[in-house]
Amino acid sequence: MSKTFCVSITNCRKDTDRVTVGFVVANAALGSDKETVAFLSTDGVWAAVKGEAEKINEGAPFAPLKELIDKFVGNGGKILVCAPCLKKRNITDDQLIPGATPVGGATLVEFLSNGAPCVTY
Repeated sequence: MSKTFCVSITNCRKDTDRVTVGFVVANAALGSDKETVAFLSTDGVWAAVKGEAEKINEGAPFAPLKELIDKFVGNGGKILVCAPCLKKRNITDDQLIPGATPVGGATLVEFLSNGAPCVTY
């Protein structure tokens, strides 16, 4: 069984339910002792922009998105953000939350090539 796990998140502003559930699953993977990466692309990159997560709260039974992201990063989860997707939206690196790292697609491919399962939200 793989010791790694990837959650690909392609939604944020367009579908707040999906970004919330994506980080719920990412936290569950960390809780299962998996080295976990959340890969944010397309609309999902907004989740890594300072001040954006605070705007999203799906309500019970889910914690607010900011709490889910803080828990994920605080417990060792890695947030990788699609650099071309950031550029397309005119988002600069200094606008990103602590723990978010801009990367190219090759970084995701390398992580997945070691057998990491991946789910997408």
